[in-house]
Amino acid sequence: MIRYGLLGFGHHCVKRVVPAFPGARSSVLAGLWRRDLVKAAANAREYNVEHVFQTAEDLCAASDIDAVFVTSPDALHLPHVLLALSHGKPVLCEKPLAMNAAEVAQMVATATAAGLCLGVAQNFRYNTSLEVIRQWIADGRIGRPVLAHAQFCYAADTSPRGWIYDPALACGGPIGDVGIHCIDALRFVLDSRVAAVGALARADAASAPLEAYASISLDFSSGAMGAVTVSTRGAYRSLLEVTGETGAIVSQFGLTVENDVDVELWLGGQVAERKTVSNRDGYTRMLDSFADWVEGHGTYRATGADGLHNQQVLDAAYASWRTGKRQELPAV
Repeated sequence: MIRYGLLGFGHHCVKRVVPAFPGARSSVLAGLWRRDLVKAAANAREYNVEHVFQTAEDLCAASDIDAVFVTSPDALHLPHVLLALSHGKPVLCEKPLAMNAAEVAQMVATATAAGLCLGVAQNFRYNTSLEVIRQWIADGRIGRPVLAHAQFCYAADTSPRGWIYDPALACGGPIGDVGIHCIDALRFVLDSRVAAVGALARADAASAPLEAYASISLDFSSGAMGAVTVSTRGAYRSLLEVTGETGAIVSQFGLTVENDVDVELWLGGQVAERKTVSNRDGYTRMLDSFADWVEGHGTYRATGADGLHNQQVLDAAYASWRTGKRQELPAV
């Protein structure tokens, strides 16, 4: 059993992280730290968390904590990850992993030198909808994938995460916040890296200097072409679709957690198969997968090294938006 300690405790922890632990088989929430100690104590009482730590370092140094889950704002990921690693603790870190690829490279190098596990909380890789799509593609049910699209929209003006448009704390607007999920989801189902990136984006009065909505083009190493469309000014929607040479897979609300999700296989212009699945246990399965990895058995689907590539894609998207030029990514 891996005892997790949370560095940071905000709306995401309440909505996603804490509810994932009760159903876990090898993960338990053992402690937390947040900058407001009064709120931290109240959170611990409300969610029955045993330990509340006075400082981030106290949590990382505690013998009661086996692994640190960094859930703080983006700009704090690097210092928090390095702090946990310095105390010999494996680290699971929320996405985006850092503010830029140079920070991620530092995290990965430090974890590798210390022989410690570093993972990214790309929970959608544990969503059943994505597993079905990935398997159908691998089975050749739509032939060779040629086009792929992921979309994620939500209204930021109703979000309780007040820091998401603070450029001192956030990696970016929706590209960094939910675009990273879309990029990673396409990479996962296609089982491919990204070779080149182009992006268009717009800021508005409330978001500037960060973007409010964007469209990203992706040239995958597999030969497929992809698009990611994201917005914090639209009605909630998530979509994932892949078109192959002989068919297509479409999943409206395919990245959604709360409700059941339909995955449809289209052949000859009609639905040949429809599978209804639930993604509700994705976060729990992710926690247990990381715990298994820490304990030396099993693998984890979103390692820090893999997360470095995702961060390079983010950097390239922002560079393309600023320069208006296609960005080539370094080959492996």
